[in-house]
Amino acid sequence: MAREDVVSMLASLGDRAAGEIGDRIDSMQLAWLMHQVEQRYGVEIDLNDGQYARMSTVDGAVEVLCETIGAAAHD
Repeated sequence: MAREDVVSMLASLGDRAAGEIGDRIDSMQLAWLMHQVEQRYGVEIDLNDGQYARMSTVDGAVEVLCETIGAAAHD
């Protein structure tokens, strides 16, 4: 999961250009992102409060998603 992937998924909410996506992720964007990741990668993501808190930025989301998708692949 690369930063560009996360930005692309966030941009698809409202059909925006990738350049319009800022670094901060709000709650609506986070819900959309989680849905997109689960659909795209065929995984169910179950995060704890600390992980959700880290996903308030694009870079934080990339880190958490890389960790969780990798873990889900090994289950």
